[in-house]
Amino acid sequence: MPDDFSVIYWDASAVLSVLFKDSYSENAVAWVEKEGFHFISTLVYAEVCAVIARLKKERILSRALVAASFETLEQGPWRYLTAAPEWEITKHLSEKWSLRGADLWHLAAVKSLQKELPELTLLTFDMRLQKAANGENLGSITSPTAVK
Repeated sequence: MPDDFSVIYWDASAVLSVLFKDSYSENAVAWVEKEGFHFISTLVYAEVCAVIARLKKERILSRALVAASFETLEQGPWRYLTAAPEWEITKHLSEKWSLRGADLWHLAAVKSLQKELPELTLLTFDMRLQKAANGENLGSITSPTAVK
């Protein structure tokens, strides 16, 4: 693989920054353009769908923007990944890091997948999850130029 090729697991915060303009959007779009494999799990997909649906129900987004958001989610660079974190890894990480349930799940899933994909990077804009990912040597770096 080329040096600039990456294997990236996107959490919901990173995907949402692609779909909706926020302070991380520029960075997230730069990650989209990075050559490599981009993965989202079924949990990330569910979390992002829930946010889009909530924005629709609360009439924050028009029907057209909802449709565009779902289309971008479906056609983005992401490959769908059905993964489950290993039980023992999840337990160990829960004792080591103070994370919400879904964030613990993402961290444990990536840590479990790292056995097969040692170059796997966790992309998140959630600072608590990012700190834990960095502590687990998962290469969670917010700048795409920082990962080779």
